[in-house]
Formats: sequence, C-alpha cells, structure tokens
Amino acid sequence: MDIKVLGTGCANCKNTLALIDQVAKTKGVSVTINKVEELRDIMSYGVMSTPGVVIDGKVVHAGGVPTKAKVEGWLST
Repeated sequence: MDIKVLGTGCANCKNTLALIDQVAKTKGVSVTINKVEELRDIMSYGVMSTPGVVIDGKVVHAGGVPTKAKVEGWLST
C-alpha cells in the first residue's frame, strides 16, 4: 500500500504521518509512506488544505488530522 501525506511540514502534517505509521505497525499492515512537501505537487492532487492523504493514487482525506478510526478503516481494505 502506497501512502502519501501531503503537507508543507506543519505539526498537523507530522501528526498525520505519525498516526498512519503507528496504526500500520499496530495492524501489521505493510505500507510505504512518503511525504509530499512541494506545493506544486500537493496542488496536482487537487488538495487545497493540508494535511492531505493519498492512498494508491486516490485522495482519501484533506484538511486536518484524520481520526484514528478513519486511518484504521483505510488500512483494513
């Protein structure tokens, strides 16, 4: 599973990345997490408010830190 966290490095972006990593390890799900910090690259996904989360090329979240339950849902599919 390829996950991208879109954001310029703010605290919410870092918290989102840490949350996804933590949930993946807890669930034993193999993921590749990349940070996308370049504004041009973030906007290419159509995300206007960060953090954004892209899983396997599909935007699944934008704006604010996702809930733990939401992240668990993404990683259970």
